[in-house]
Amino acid sequence: MTKVIMHGCNGKMGQMISNIIAAEDDMEIVAGVDASDHIRNTYPVFRSIDKCDVAADVVIDFCAAAAVDALLDYCVEKQIPCVLCTTGLSEAQLAHVDEAAKKVAVLKSANMSLGVNMLLKLLKDAAQVLVPAGFDIEIVEKHHNLKVDAPSGTALALADSINEEFDNQFEYVYDRSQKRERRTDKEIGISAVRGGTIVGDHDIIFAGEDEVITFSHRAYSKALFGKGAVQAAKFLKGKPAGRYDMKDVIGGV
Repeated sequence: MTKVIMHGCNGKMGQMISNIIAAEDDMEIVAGVDASDHIRNTYPVFRSIDKCDVAADVVIDFCAAAAVDALLDYCVEKQIPCVLCTTGLSEAQLAHVDEAAKKVAVLKSANMSLGVNMLLKLLKDAAQVLVPAGFDIEIVEKHHNLKVDAPSGTALALADSINEEFDNQFEYVYDRSQKRERRTDKEIGISAVRGGTIVGDHDIIFAGEDEVITFSHRAYSKALFGKGAVQAAKFLKGKPAGRYDMKDVIGGV
């Protein structure tokens, strides 16, 4: 039985994961952490992670970026592996993740879905052919009107998957309104759209002379991220200290 602490249990993703785990025979949530107490759960809920005194095998985090530093310190102190799903972390926080991973298992992926992680691999293969042929690269991501960070962590991960194949030669351009000049061959444009209830759309456009190739991923429900986080928690239980991601969970893609 995998015992889970749900960090951010009263948010939409926290409640979705709670429901997913409730249907699992080999997992249970033994405690939750959330600053809000507007939902009554079947497990004890603490207002902050440092107040939690319940033993567990792994923490699943879908909370706010401001709460991540305390969570990492807690996981290191208690030696509890962490599936870190919160996005919009600062450079200092990302460094904190790396430091914590030297002492405890931390799984962090920009996107928890199988489809997106397969797409990351496909883009590497495509870029090896299309970039030398002179194709320009643009990424357009769309999310709901409540998302506060932009561009999305997934959009950046998609860009990184291409950039890494070329020794990080590409510059990321987020706004073309402040300058009037043609794009260079060494840039990836990344545009963000916010509106309505869009769960998550990502288009990666390779635009060449007289032809365009577009890779697309559409998320129709947040359940796919929750299911990925649950599988990641099962994988991470008992793992030694280190940085992990979804490619480790699915055995490499």
